[in-house]
Amino acid sequence: MCRWISHGDTLLLLGPPGVGKTHLAVALGREAIRQNQSVLFIPAVVLLTQLVKAHQKGKLEEKISYYNKPKLLIIDELGYLPFDPKASHLFFQLVSRRYEKGSILITSNRSISEWGDVFGDAVVATAILDRLLHHSHVITIRGDSYRLKEKRRSGLLKADVK
Repeated sequence: MCRWISHGDTLLLLGPPGVGKTHLAVALGREAIRQNQSVLFIPAVVLLTQLVKAHQKGKLEEKISYYNKPKLLIIDELGYLPFDPKASHLFFQLVSRRYEKGSILITSNRSISEWGDVFGDAVVATAILDRLLHHSHVITIRGDSYRLKEKRRSGLLKADVK
């Protein structure tokens, strides 16, 4: 089931909030663990905050090495908040180091065409995407939020709210 992990591929799960991207990422991470693969799950905001702090303390190499260790690195919610340009460059360094060595699973509510806005720099976004998309599987999930569907069913939310 997780053969793409052993090849150092990237899996991008794209779609609006509430369609199950994080749920799928966790399930794939659990399956990878079941198959004796090392996995690290981290929200994108936390990852970038830690990279920036490590850079400020002169420990970036140590932090990137830490994120390079797991066979699968799951980065959740990339794009919910825009990156500071410095953080974008640090993220590029991480992606470059993992390229063809370790797999990355990214969930995002932003389409690939919007990643220039996410990273605040179209050139850096292109460089990141060049590496991520080279050996990738992109799954776009469409639909309404599962959370909001439950609220509509229970009558707590009008049917026209998306």
